[in-house]
Amino acid sequence: MKDNYKFLGRRRGLVDEIKRKGITDKLVLDSFLLTPRHCFVDSGLEEHAYIDKALPIIEDQTISQPFTVAFQTQLLCLAKKQKILEIGTGSGYQSAILYNIGVDVYTIERNHKLFRKTSELFNKLNIKPKRFKYGDGYKGLPEDSPFDGIIVTAGAPEIPNELLKQLKIGGRLVIPIGNKSQTMLRVTKQSNTKYKKEKFGNFRFVPLLKNKN
Repeated sequence: MKDNYKFLGRRRGLVDEIKRKGITDKLVLDSFLLTPRHCFVDSGLEEHAYIDKALPIIEDQTISQPFTVAFQTQLLCLAKKQKILEIGTGSGYQSAILYNIGVDVYTIERNHKLFRKTSELFNKLNIKPKRFKYGDGYKGLPEDSPFDGIIVTAGAPEIPNELLKQLKIGGRLVIPIGNKSQTMLRVTKQSNTKYKKEKFGNFRFVPLLKNKN
């Protein structure tokens, strides 16, 4: 997996673009500068890796638009060493952004082909999540909970109750809710029975599916 000054220059341009679009969190911006997005796309799409748009990956999935990745990550309000659960590993790009911020990453992927491919990529790039599990994202990781934050990278018709249970008090769940298009929600756990919900605009994600492939 080669990186070079050409790709670094393009990453700088991408960081400038997402800053113009409203990303201000320094941890997020620094991580985007560190993370080689071209390594997470098919080699035939490398030249498009630093354009701010979603790109196709295997199994009819996508690597999300960089701004969307940055936007969701910023909504988590991260600090280093926090414990973060990602639902829907996909290409691994969002996981890498989290890892390069310096949080403890726990991530789940339900598609076995994607799981295997991304496991190999993590090894090549020396990205080391605390846990990378092949499993059903709707169930989360109760054995590793509670989490400071949970990020869901696919559109869900409703908020999975199991994920709310796995948040710490004060923890945040960032999740797109809807069918054909989604509304980005941030749900903050204020007590074991009370949650604060905030809406942050409309997005379009692949669906969050139950059970494993």
